[in-house]
Amino acid sequence: MPQENKLSIIVPIYNEIKIINSFLLNLLEVFNKINCKYIFVDDGSTDGTTKVVEQILDKHFYNKSIEYKKLKENFGKAYAIKEGIKFIDGNYTLLIDSDLEYSPNDALELYQLALKNNSIDMIQGSRYLGAKVQSRRYIFNDIAVRINTFLFNFLFSQSITDLHTGTKIFKSNLLKSLHLSYSRFGLEININSQIAKKNIYIYEYGIGYIERSKEDGKKITFIDGILSYYYLFISRFIQNDLPTNFSILYSFLSMTYIGTFFGLGLGKILITIVFSITGLMLGLRRKFMPLTLIFFSIYIGSLFSQGNGRIFPILVFFLLSLYVSNTISKKYSRIKKNNFLKFLI
Repeated sequence: MPQENKLSIIVPIYNEIKIINSFLLNLLEVFNKINCKYIFVDDGSTDGTTKVVEQILDKHFYNKSIEYKKLKENFGKAYAIKEGIKFIDGNYTLLIDSDLEYSPNDALELYQLALKNNSIDMIQGSRYLGAKVQSRRYIFNDIAVRINTFLFNFLFSQSITDLHTGTKIFKSNLLKSLHLSYSRFGLEININSQIAKKNIYIYEYGIGYIERSKEDGKKITFIDGILSYYYLFISRFIQNDLPTNFSILYSFLSMTYIGTFFGLGLGKILITIVFSITGLMLGLRRKFMPLTLIFFSIYIGSLFSQGNGRIFPILVFFLLSLYVSNTISKKYSRIKKNNFLKFLI
């Protein structure tokens, strides 16, 4: 009976003719003594990468457990990862990019950490932790990663340091349970948001990072950065269960309507936007009854307010209702609810 592969390594590949030889040999050297399965997905390469990969696999990986799939066209990194997941074996799975910006040595360290601590369901490398070698070429890429990481932490109540890292280790069953639908720069948002919603801890470990230039094959673009905000919004406010989406919509519409009663001209527009965003956030963790308590409290506060100071009584009642509604939501969050109660509390 064959020995079970304890680790599967999924490597998406696309147009890496300049470095794919070095990457594959480096990967093989680092994991040579590890019982693992190599899964390579060529995402429609057109620059000769396919031929090089096939030659190296035949020459150097002939005695290893491997799966190699060549896609007919370029579908994006997320699709390539989804195809790779179909072939994974064993307890853990590593995702690593094939561009040598990330070191296989760091990936091995992540795997060893996961083996030592069974409570780790997912651990990812962070380019902002530790004291390993770092080299960055594009300041705006770095700024985009930091901004997106901050927004992710705010929206999902997390505290990670590197949302868009390309090196991750998962327990295989967890990875199989994810529904990956985004592409390119949105993949990491897709993965981390689903894990955060499952209330699973996201562990991090410092890794090195050698950013390459566009001339060397770097593929992230300005458009990917813009799309990341769309992916963050969809992940947090759209891809939820029906009761949560109902609460978000109810809260968003109610708070937007309330916001229209304040200010004049441009000030009114800005206040309404703030109220709308507040409504989105309130709807994430509260259902119909706690939300209704908040809106009713705002109305009560408005009865005690007038003129330029009308916002202060409303603010007091709003803050008080936040505390009460949060207490209610927490109290009933752990009880088993039927489908109707899931919409109410």
